[in-house]
Amino acid sequence: MFEELIKKLRGDKYITLETTPTLSATMNNLIEKIDKSAVVDLVDGFTTTDNPLAKLKYGSIFGAIKLQEKYNKPVIATLSMRDRNKIALQSDLLGANDFNIRAILTLTGDSAKASDQPNSKGVFEGDSTMLLDIINCFNSGINYAGKPFKDNEKPKEIYPFSVVNSFAKNPQTLIKKMIKKIEHHSVGIISQPVYSLESAEWLLNLFHEAKTQCKCPDPKVQLILGFFPITRFRTAQFLASHVPGIHVPQIWLDNLKTASLKNEDEEEQIGFEMSLKLFKDLYKLHPKIHIMTANRFDLAKKILES
Repeated sequence: MFEELIKKLRGDKYITLETTPTLSATMNNLIEKIDKSAVVDLVDGFTTTDNPLAKLKYGSIFGAIKLQEKYNKPVIATLSMRDRNKIALQSDLLGANDFNIRAILTLTGDSAKASDQPNSKGVFEGDSTMLLDIINCFNSGINYAGKPFKDNEKPKEIYPFSVVNSFAKNPQTLIKKMIKKIEHHSVGIISQPVYSLESAEWLLNLFHEAKTQCKCPDPKVQLILGFFPITRFRTAQFLASHVPGIHVPQIWLDNLKTASLKNEDEEEQIGFEMSLKLFKDLYKLHPKIHIMTANRFDLAKKILES
């Protein structure tokens, strides 16, 4: 299953879809939405998020297990350094491995200051590269302390993914971050959402430059373009103003604002048309895309069918 996912990533076309487990003791509500959308056959796999913005949700690994067993498609489970020390990280990886969750999206994590849980504190024993190193240790047959696993107790191979911003005023900062992720053996690096063909081309050029500068370049590592369709002016405003590492061109803001002053249907239609055109452009340029829709799976289906 995961070998096939990585084969697609290193091949011609690769599409994954983000799912965000909700504040619920069950994944059934999310599964019902996925079933209703009928999007499953249009994607190669899913991801599950890990308490984004430090807001309490159903666990990412358990969510990945449920989705993988339900749809028989690989799921990349997100793990955040914010909530776990190196003991908990390794323990979670071992449990996930036993349930055949073998692709991990490594994140440092959003600040705990934004949490909806009073007086929460982040752990942050390191950034996401520590988790990449832990995974590399597991894949070498040892734990992070260097103690070997017994032959019949070694974890199955784990495939680590990581993330990178899609915009920076100083391109060298992005290149350095890409180099760090590549040298720590990410198989795929997912960008924050991009909102123009020019931004995607710029990002791909930076990725190529990063690979040439690596001390131990991996020719198989892939950049995956993040895609988040915008159908509301307020969403575009929020992303442009409050989410670092993303650039929303002014034309998106202008067109969505004009449409929003007419009515919601017009706003939705204009946003969809711009998002669909962007997706088609990105797919022609680099058909390795991670789709994020804040659980609007019907929107993802509509875009993928078009």
